[in-house]
Amino acid sequence: MKIRINEVPEQEDVEVIINCKKVDEEIMRIITMLRVYDKKLTGIKGDQTYLLDAAKIFYIDTVDKKTFLYTENEVYETPLRLYELEEQLDTAGFFRAGKSVLINFNEIKALKSDFNGRILVTMNNGEKLMVSRQYAVTIKEKLDIV
Repeated sequence: MKIRINEVPEQEDVEVIINCKKVDEEIMRIITMLRVYDKKLTGIKGDQTYLLDAAKIFYIDTVDKKTFLYTENEVYETPLRLYELEEQLDTAGFFRAGKSVLINFNEIKALKSDFNGRILVTMNNGEKLMVSRQYAVTIKEKLDIV
């Protein structure tokens, strides 16, 4: 793979052009990573609203009808519902892991299957999340182990 960067002082926005023989899995992964880099979400902590990079969100959870964004060390509340976030972040590497959880696939450190068909996910920050049997297929498909 070749990477070429052209600095154009008069250009106002970054433009990424991918030249390839064929769009394959590797190209799709690159596109997914670029999309997640560009996504922003708002999170509320205390009386302030923060602009968060979606790529830095480890997982999203809903508890008592409130939705929370979890980064490496912080937790933010969001007014968005889980299904709205799922739609927004589908192409950014997030997947449904249970009835009330979305996980950033790019922040997974390790996986461990149990005999019930569930998968224990260890995130890069050490937190552990359980992927229900119903949604474990998604991880297996992403890893090509179906």
